[in-house]
Amino acid sequence: MATLESNARNAAANGVAALLNSGTAVFETSADAEVGTCTFGATAFGNASSGVATANAITKDSDAAGGTIEHVSLYTSASAKVMECTCGTSGKEFTIGSLAINAGDEIDITELTLTMPAS
Repeated sequence: MATLESNARNAAANGVAALLNSGTAVFETSADAEVGTCTFGATAFGNASSGVATANAITKDSDAAGGTIEHVSLYTSASAKVMECTCGTSGKEFTIGSLAINAGDEIDITELTLTMPAS
């Protein structure tokens, strides 16, 4: 299997990260209904190092629609889906205290990294 060098991993991570500039992270039910939406800034992530890009500040959803979260979809500013991530209370790509969100609750992403593996 081929192994990507650090410069290639950084370029790939930065390319995906750039797609999320001014985009959104939408917490969704198993039927893809929106539970809540957080918004990325104009520059969503800093430059990758060793294939890892760290998100800049993400605007929280201070008035969630509510529902039970099953996954998180990341979208461009033009609403094109970039990726779908797992979500759970532990061991998932997004970790949250509770999957059950009430209408009017707050959803806040406190940290997020995007990693491009070597192989």
